[in-house]
Amino acid sequence: MRAAGELTGRTLNYIEKLVKSGVTTKQLDEAAEAFIRKNGGIPSFLNYDGFPGSICTSVNSQIVHGIPSKKVKLKDGDIISIDCGAMIDGYHGDAARTFLVGEVDPEIQKLVEVTRECFFKGLEMAVPGNHISDISRAIEKHALAHGYGIVRELVGHGIGSHLHEAPEVPNFTSVRMGRGARLAPGMSIAIEPMINLGSCEVRILDDGWTCVTADGKPSAHYENTVFITKDGNEVLTNPN
Repeated sequence: MRAAGELTGRTLNYIEKLVKSGVTTKQLDEAAEAFIRKNGGIPSFLNYDGFPGSICTSVNSQIVHGIPSKKVKLKDGDIISIDCGAMIDGYHGDAARTFLVGEVDPEIQKLVEVTRECFFKGLEMAVPGNHISDISRAIEKHALAHGYGIVRELVGHGIGSHLHEAPEVPNFTSVRMGRGARLAPGMSIAIEPMINLGSCEVRILDDGWTCVTADGKPSAHYENTVFITKDGNEVLTNPN
C-alpha cells in the first residue's frame, strides 16, 4: 500500500508540472501512464469497468471521471481535477488534485484551496475509535461555512487489494448513512472531498462517465489514500 500510494502521489506531482495552456488532456493521460509503468506500477483506472484512460481529467464544471481526449485542450483560466491510481503487487493507491491553469479567477482559486482544506479537516478525524461520520461531518462543516455545494452522489471509499472497497466515506452526514463504520488500525480509506462553487446538483454526460455540475459552475476535487494506525493515521499518497 505504501509503495502504490507513493507512486500515485509522485505521478500527480509529475503531471502537475505538465499542466499548462495548450496541453490536451490526452497528453496528460499518456504521460501519467508512461510514468506509472516506468516506475513499476500499473494504472489502476485503465479499463476499470471499461474506463478508457489511465487518469481522470475533469475540467472546470466537470467534477470527476472526465475522459482524457485529444480534443480537450487546456486554456488560461481553467482548472483541472486529475484523479490518479497506481497498483503495485496487487495493491492500490488513489489520489486526486485540482490544478490551476495560468491566471485563474480568485473566486475559483478559493474553491480549490477550501476543497483541499476540507480533506485535512476530515483527516483530523481519521483516527482509531472515531466513526466515518466524524470525517464526513468535519468536511461538511468546512464546505458549508463557505457556502459551497457538496456532491452527494459520489463518495470516498475503502481501498486495498481492490480499488473500491467498503466502507463508503461520504463528504456529508445523513440519517440514512448513520455513523458509519468505526475506524480501527489497519484500515485504508480514500478521503476525497468533491466540492462545487454552486449547487450540489450533478448530472452525467452522454459518455456515461463524466459527472458535471448541473448549474455549470466549477468544481474541485482533492483526495488521498489514508492508512489508520494505532496512534492516528498515515497519508500514503504524498499530500501537497
